[in-house]
Amino acid sequence: MVRAVLIMVAVLCLVLLLHVTLLSSLQQQAAQRQAYAEFRRLVATGQAVAGPTTEDGALLELGAPVAHLEIPRLGLSEVVLEGTTSGVLFDGPGHRRDTPLPGQVGTSVVLGRRAAFGGPFSSLDHLRSGDEVSVTTAQGRFVFRVVSVRRAGDPLPPPRAAGAARLVLVTASGTPYLPDGIVSVDADLDGAAVGGAARPFSASSLPDSERALSGDTSRLVVLLLWLQALFVASLLFVVSWHRWGRAQTWLVLGPPVVVVALFVGDEIVRLLPNLM
Repeated sequence: MVRAVLIMVAVLCLVLLLHVTLLSSLQQQAAQRQAYAEFRRLVATGQAVAGPTTEDGALLELGAPVAHLEIPRLGLSEVVLEGTTSGVLFDGPGHRRDTPLPGQVGTSVVLGRRAAFGGPFSSLDHLRSGDEVSVTTAQGRFVFRVVSVRRAGDPLPPPRAAGAARLVLVTASGTPYLPDGIVSVDADLDGAAVGGAARPFSASSLPDSERALSGDTSRLVVLLLWLQALFVASLLFVVSWHRWGRAQTWLVLGPPVVVVALFVGDEIVRLLPNLM
C-alpha cells in the first residue's frame, strides 16, 4: 500500500510538471487550430453568433468560438472562446460572459493565460499606448487602440464615451506559473460601436469559477474518481512488480498508470488559477 501511494505521488508529480510546462502548449495549439477552423466555417456560413445565445435561444456553450483576436505588436493570433473558466482557458483566451462581445457598445473583457497552455497573453504587458488590437466577430472586424497598461493600484483610464466600445485584456502578473495579481490592458475602439443583446449574467451573478485568478471546483467528483483509478493502477503495478517481473510490469502496466495520471493531472490543473 505504501509503495503504491509513493508510486502514485511520484508519477502524478512528474505528469503534472510535464502537463503544465510542455503538454499543455501542444494541447492549446491543437485546440486553437480546431477552433479557428470552426470559427471560419461559422462566419462563412453566416452561423456565427453575435450574442450570448444560439438561434434557438439556448445559452451559448462554454468554449464556443466567438471572435478572432490579433495583436500585431505581439505576433498574437488567437480564437476567443466563450467563458473564462480554467477549463475553457486550456484552449485559448476566453470572453467574460457578463460583458458584451468586442465591438459592441460597452466594455468587453477577455482573459488569457500568462504561462501555461501556450501562455497566449505572456507578453501582454509589453503593449504600449497606441498599439493596435483587432477583433473579428460575427458583426465584422473592429480595431482598438491601447490606452493604458495597468496593474493593481494603478489609476483607471478615463471613462469611455457614451455609446463607445472598450476592450480590456486581462492576464496574470508575477512569476510565470506563480501569479500574484493581474495585468489589464485597456483599448478603445477606433470607430463606431455596434449593438448587442443583453448578457445572461451581471458582474454579481457571474460564477466564481469565471472570475480572474479563480479555479474550477465543479469537477471534484471526477477528480476523486480518477484518483481512485490511479491508486488501483499503482497498486496493481506494485503487485505485478513482485509476482510477475519488472520488465513485464513496465511494458504492460506502465502506460496505463501514466495515462490515468494524465487524466488526474488535467483535473488538478482545473483547480489552479485560470490565468496561470
